[in-house]
Amino acid sequence: MNIVRAGAWSALGTAARLGAALVLVKLVAATAGPAGVGRLGQFMSLVSILAVLAGGGISAGVVKYVAEYRDDPERLSRLLASALGYAMVASCIMAVAALCFSRPLAVALLGDPAYASLVRLLACAQFGIALANYILAVINGFMDVRRLALVQVLGSFLSVVMALWLAHWLALYGVLLAVVAGQLLWLVVGLPAWWRSPYFRTGMLRMRFDAAMVKRLAAFSAMSLASALLSPLVNIAVRDHLAANFGWDHVGYWQAVTRVSDAYLLFFVTAINIYYLPRLASTHDRTALMDELKAAARVLLPAVVVSALLVYLLRAWITGLLFSADFGPANDLYAAQLVGDVMKIAAFVLSYIMLAKAMTGLYIVSECVFAMSYLGLVYVATAAYGLPGAMIAFALNYLAYLVFNLIVARRYLGGLPA
Repeated sequence: MNIVRAGAWSALGTAARLGAALVLVKLVAATAGPAGVGRLGQFMSLVSILAVLAGGGISAGVVKYVAEYRDDPERLSRLLASALGYAMVASCIMAVAALCFSRPLAVALLGDPAYASLVRLLACAQFGIALANYILAVINGFMDVRRLALVQVLGSFLSVVMALWLAHWLALYGVLLAVVAGQLLWLVVGLPAWWRSPYFRTGMLRMRFDAAMVKRLAAFSAMSLASALLSPLVNIAVRDHLAANFGWDHVGYWQAVTRVSDAYLLFFVTAINIYYLPRLASTHDRTALMDELKAAARVLLPAVVVSALLVYLLRAWITGLLFSADFGPANDLYAAQLVGDVMKIAAFVLSYIMLAKAMTGLYIVSECVFAMSYLGLVYVATAAYGLPGAMIAFALNYLAYLVFNLIVARRYLGGLPA
């Protein structure tokens, strides 16, 4: 399957996920205004952190090694048994931690201890989320993009239905509750879809710890956690900084623009995750890797540039459609954000060399350095330019990250994709 066909299927699933996410934002914008959207962003960051930690952050590792071992039943069996055991142990640890710190987390992120019950529900959902992550990673590793898209479409549809129902009865609390419950709907849909796949074996649900496989997964766990945890943690710090200096309404404007950015970029990021990670992981010839990167540059980069231009031209209409008239000031924040989006996708394509080839130390160090540099740039740029400075910081940071990844690609491949 080539990038165009894989991209078409991933676009279908991504559109469903995107639609569900936008319904949530619209519900919050209508019921709680810009300040509510800002607080939704805080809660979504917590959900993102715990969703990754639920499985020990090994999804990327499962995708990589399933792609490598799918024609080697013995090694595949050892990998999956170890991955499932690893995920369940990590879930147990995170569930206990979230239960113990539910009240402080609710106060710190949402400013109200009444939301501690949501954190406790999220803690109890850890095992189901971990199993869902495991199933989707296996499907992705076999590059079964059609089945993955089906799971995403059905899961997103059920999430929207649940969000609308809960919002009607419980307003903002109901939307946040739907965010938690929506994580489990992926399991409800994903398990029977995986069960009916031609590559499913009952042994894939057995747990066993193979030292060699656990070591390999642990390396990916470290890389994935560095990437998946630093971003929401830094965004939490950015929101707190913006709230302290400009107020929660301004956080809502910032959140609105970043939400639009995340929404259209989701198509590109998903295509990279579904197609390029298993593709790069199973490709060992450096010339072939170079060809894959050239193909990515030819397809993805023009598409993201055009998409960013369209979003900029239609920004007022998009903001009004997705949020409300109260979000008008957000229209002045798009330019730098969209420039940063183009840099981000260009950098992501190259950064997957580090992930697919398990360059653990370099990947972790780079994630930490650029997460901290982004936060530092936000402090400096907002002091100089006000709220738009947060977007300028985003663009400058991804420009630096792109340059770094060009250097890594040159060293690994002996040249750069033309």
